[in-house]
Amino acid sequence: MLTQNQHTPYPRARMLRHPGPFNPVRIQSMRDQSGRHIRLLLEPGLSLHEAVVGALNESGVTSASMTILGGEFQQLQYCVAPPNEHKKTLISYSSPIDAGTAYMIFGNATLGRDMEGAPLVHCHASICDSRGEVRGGHIVPGGSIIASQPIPVLVTALEGFELRQAFDEETNIPMLKPSLEAGHE
Repeated sequence: MLTQNQHTPYPRARMLRHPGPFNPVRIQSMRDQSGRHIRLLLEPGLSLHEAVVGALNESGVTSASMTILGGEFQQLQYCVAPPNEHKKTLISYSSPIDAGTAYMIFGNATLGRDMEGAPLVHCHASICDSRGEVRGGHIVPGGSIIASQPIPVLVTALEGFELRQAFDEETNIPMLKPSLEAGHE
């Protein structure tokens, strides 16, 4: 057991400081007590974006939180987020990395709206790439094509509010943020 005077054998976690003004509310959240739970099978041959948006649109869902339970992609692209060398933000996404035929081990995705109001799918996942190496990062939904078998997804629909991309002053990047939709109280 460690006491206050003992040190751990691990280095101190790095402190990340965003370039913009500090926001004391780290996590912006809203609660939805009426959200439905939906099980989906993402359709083979479609991009991750097309499959998610199409299936949820049929159910009238425009904002959701999702758990992707794993499945094969005939083509998968992902990005990583190294430190931004220009210091305008802490990170910037890399160019898309081609994983080839890949297996998504597990993923978390969010459906919302971009700044223009179009559907936006944001997904982070662990994958096994075409070389058999385990990787992880931000999945490029439009560049990731579902292979021949449907991919199971658990969805929580967010129906009392919407997720909308908006510029975040602290991080200096656009982020999905909860906001009240017209007609919701």
